[in-house]
Amino acid sequence: MSQAKVLVTGGAGYVGSHACKALAAAGYLPVAFDNLSTGNRWAVRWGPLVLGDVLDPSAVHLAFKQYRPIAVMHFAAAALVGESVREPALYWRLNLVGTLNLIEACRIHDVSVFVFSSTCAVYGIPPSVPIAEAAPKRPINPYGASKLAAEQLLQDAETAYGLRYAALRYFNAAGADPDGEIGEHRPVETHLIPLMLDALLGLRPPLPILGTDYPTADGTAIRDYVHVCDLAVAHVRALERLLAGSPSFACNLGTGEGHSVRQVIETAERITGRQVPCIEAPRRPGDPPELVADPSFARDALKLMPSNMMGLERILETAWAWHARYRARRLRDA
Repeated sequence: MSQAKVLVTGGAGYVGSHACKALAAAGYLPVAFDNLSTGNRWAVRWGPLVLGDVLDPSAVHLAFKQYRPIAVMHFAAAALVGESVREPALYWRLNLVGTLNLIEACRIHDVSVFVFSSTCAVYGIPPSVPIAEAAPKRPINPYGASKLAAEQLLQDAETAYGLRYAALRYFNAAGADPDGEIGEHRPVETHLIPLMLDALLGLRPPLPILGTDYPTADGTAIRDYVHVCDLAVAHVRALERLLAGSPSFACNLGTGEGHSVRQVIETAERITGRQVPCIEAPRRPGDPPELVADPSFARDALKLMPSNMMGLERILETAWAWHARYRARRLRDA
């Protein structure tokens, strides 16, 4: 019997490629659908790569027709908060219209399961932490707003077409495949951990600590860092929950434990044995002091137990192993 196929948009990207590996381990054939604008061809290792853009309905329909997937995992998106403020039309087009094109293809090709990569940015600045799924949705930038609108679109598609979906709102994805096969690499980097590791390797200027006057214990912002492999497992479990007949659901993906920027830096220095070059810089407008997930629903619905998830040390160990090896190879080949 042939493997059941799952269409993974953005399957050449950071989280998407790790999800493809997790899908293959669970017995599915992941079909990566990616235009390679930010993804990497070398990250597609567990199934075919279809070159295409979610904004091209004909390419989307051709992929559905050729591979006949049983479900969609949708990662393809624009995901830089600052860029979304400067270029809102880009974000609304890709994150909303791209999702609409996939929903239309699901309707036409009788695909009834959709796993959506959403974000904690839908909450904006939360009134309290930890953040539960029922917290107010008040996004403060076009990135979060476009993702929330895509969730609403999925909800409407469920009502009209019977498309069941999981909207997985994850917090700060980090780390790398422990086997060293894939890791975090994108053309424009804004995430703390890869910027810090590049600074450690002397590949970037000193790391800017964006805000040292937050109302936190050490004055720096606190975030909930979740290992990318734990995210990948969560996507597979969400898929299987829907395939088993579950109704649609939204779910936070985080550990429930927050770490400040200075704590991340201190942990990285302990793991690498090197000092991170840093400079203090002003806050970014709109950055909340603390974002930490309430992981209760993920624990119950997806059996994603925080006690079994990889913590900050393992995140940094895997990220450093990947980053040092990958960056060294790039420098050697340059």
